[in-house]
Amino acid sequence: MKIDFLGATTEVTGSKFLLTTVKGTKILLDCGMYQGKGLETDRMNRDLGFDPKEIDYILLSHAHIDHSGLIPYVIKMGFRGTVFCTPATRDLCSIMLPDSGRIQEADTAQFNKKRAKQGLEPVEPIYNMRDAVQSMRYFASIPYNLQFAITADFSVKFVNTGHMLGSSAIHITFKEGRRKKTLCYTGDIGRYNKAILPDPDPFPKSDYIITESTYGDRLHTTLDQAENDLALVIRDACAKRQGKLIIPSFAIGRTQEIVYALQKLKNKGDLPDVEIFVDSPLAVSATDIFRLHSDCFAEELQEYIKTDPDPFGFQNLHYVRSIEDSKRLNSYNRPCVIISASGMMEAGRVKHHLANNIENPRTTILSVGYCAPTTLGAKIMRGDKEVSIFGMKFKVKATLASIEAFSGHGDYTELIKYLSCQKKKDVKKLFIVHGEDPARSIYAQHLADAGFTQTHVPTFRETIEI
Repeated sequence: MKIDFLGATTEVTGSKFLLTTVKGTKILLDCGMYQGKGLETDRMNRDLGFDPKEIDYILLSHAHIDHSGLIPYVIKMGFRGTVFCTPATRDLCSIMLPDSGRIQEADTAQFNKKRAKQGLEPVEPIYNMRDAVQSMRYFASIPYNLQFAITADFSVKFVNTGHMLGSSAIHITFKEGRRKKTLCYTGDIGRYNKAILPDPDPFPKSDYIITESTYGDRLHTTLDQAENDLALVIRDACAKRQGKLIIPSFAIGRTQEIVYALQKLKNKGDLPDVEIFVDSPLAVSATDIFRLHSDCFAEELQEYIKTDPDPFGFQNLHYVRSIEDSKRLNSYNRPCVIISASGMMEAGRVKHHLANNIENPRTTILSVGYCAPTTLGAKIMRGDKEVSIFGMKFKVKATLASIEAFSGHGDYTELIKYLSCQKKKDVKKLFIVHGEDPARSIYAQHLADAGFTQTHVPTFRETIEI
């Protein structure tokens, strides 16, 4: 079998790995969108590196847009196979992909206004909301731990990774002549001892592994410490500074983690008496889907909901759907917490909140996850004195804070712990993807120290035979 590494090689977005069997069947592992590189992002997303008409199947590890976001585009360009994923992943894609289509439409409309002033022809979005809605017809959901065959020589099992609701490693068994081989694509690997989701499950023996490395060079603090740090930031921002605390957060997973942490802090009396607004229609819809999939919750949360059936709702917490209610937050002059997508601050309503508040010294911006180096979030958090939002320059006068422990990605010790279910000497090759450089090379050294010596760091569009 041949593997083409078509994305997420020197970066953490655009996950796409193409498998071609000896009989010519083409299976795409994830179909993710590149994010955070301005105009270059559009070019990269359109240049797939394969003909969608030739792809037979897509195996989707989870619903995050950097893993699923180009599925409507490849369908628009001729893919007519089946997208296999877990039930929760399908449900989340049913709201995330149309939301992505809406963003493509809005961004393109804004871009075309500039082109019109330059006398240039308008461009079309990569796909629109209608394309995304129609793409759901190609999805088929398969539960965890069920081995299913997609051809006579190729079978698949989804194994929970604890990264987000429905996330999975994709374990593949394939035959080449009389020989049987195994490959596991980990997708994104979650943290251990999380509040909402269970720990990642061990995956079956694998000859070859494609693994993520987002935090391959870092260590996280504990989640208990993260909750304590969150309480300290809220007290400083809202009680001491009497300002707004803006938390840019991914609508799926991270927002629910933050809300549940706030609920626990409130129950313990550690939360100041301030209003909390979740300003993201996508996050509101996603929270409803979380409620539908309570069977995917961690044991601690399963016990909690026996006494409190709604872990994502409490007094002072307000879910904001309408644009009008979102705009009213601009003139809300009392201390408050605003949780809004997106986490990398590249799109969504959080950009409006940043534009309205980033020049106010009483404002605090709290980053709770990874921001790719070229994104607005990375520019703000690394200390740029001035940033561009909606084409306008803003001075960064807000206080900045960061709590990486809320990330859905494990640190390098947790990533290695996840891989420790394998016999190191039996792993023929371990491919390190989904990470910036030098994080991938640093992680390769950590893996070597742990006994995984057969590692390879693929380059963009490298082809490897296994």
